[in-house]
Amino acid sequence: QVQLVESGGGLVQPGGSLRLSCVASGNIFSIGASGWYRQAPGKQRELVATITSGGTTIYADSVKGRFTISRDNAKNTVSLQMNTLQPEDTAVYYCNAERVQEYGVFGQRAYWGQGTQVTVSS
Repeated sequence: QVQLVESGGGLVQPGGSLRLSCVASGNIFSIGASGWYRQAPGKQRELVATITSGGTTIYADSVKGRFTISRDNAKNTVSLQMNTLQPEDTAVYYCNAERVQEYGVFGQRAYWGQGTQVTVSS
């Protein structure tokens, strides 16, 4: 079993910055893609950014130029640097790992973290 643990959420004023981190632990051989999603109250969960093991990134249009995703394959970590935060960025942010291959396990699985709250307010 693989666990994803997020950290770094909190309260920040508009225009401020936060850095989210996610560590994957368990019997992991490889992770195909890592990403961040968010869900605001009353809204569906949406993609924020993803990054493959090769470094290819995808960003939601709403965060391009403000957020940067990065990963450390050796440490099974993924981070999200969020700059120029706006109130509309307020949401619970979830870490995601796709195409996870575990030692001794047939097939690949996806995993989710528990989520971390980000609140942007003055």
